[in-house]
Amino acid sequence: MTTFTIFGTGNMANAIGGVLAAGGASVDHITHEQGAGATISGDVVVLAVPYPALAEIVANYGEQLSGKVVVDITNPLNFETFDSLVVPEGSSAAAELQKQLPGARVLKAFNTNFAATLASGKVGENATTVLVAGDDTDAKSQLVNAVVAGGLKAIDAGSLKRAHELEALGFLQLTLAAGEKIQWTSGFAVVA
Repeated sequence: MTTFTIFGTGNMANAIGGVLAAGGASVDHITHEQGAGATISGDVVVLAVPYPALAEIVANYGEQLSGKVVVDITNPLNFETFDSLVVPEGSSAAAELQKQLPGARVLKAFNTNFAATLASGKVGENATTVLVAGDDTDAKSQLVNAVVAGGLKAIDAGSLKRAHELEALGFLQLTLAAGEKIQWTSGFAVVA
């Protein structure tokens, strides 16, 4: 059985934890209030935090994250303008995180999903699909299997380079919801 540690206790953290637990995985959470003293017990670590929090997590937990599968769910938006991403052009938050955590196997996932669609398992009439990008095939399979066991669909979206496109899609979806063009309970669906 795969064990998961989730950084965060917000809507996304709880929705992801619910999916993973429904599939039989052991899930624990690390809160911001725990500071740098918490121990990461999971084989897979989900960073269900806002993008700016990644720097603090890397600084406080970098050594513990070495050897782990690290799932980055962030969308690196400029939250002041809601008009751009704040990572180098052509890169992604996940690729930049991989550079900072060379001993970890970084995946990009969940950033194209809203918490409500993870919790309900539906985007409209379609099953919620989690897109997973990363360079480690075994790490991707581990996450895909856990998501599918939890009742959702999951697709291997390719190498970590695809995180760039996933973050662009997440950016578009967030700006549409913030602009009240779509509901926070909706989103993009993958029909295959």
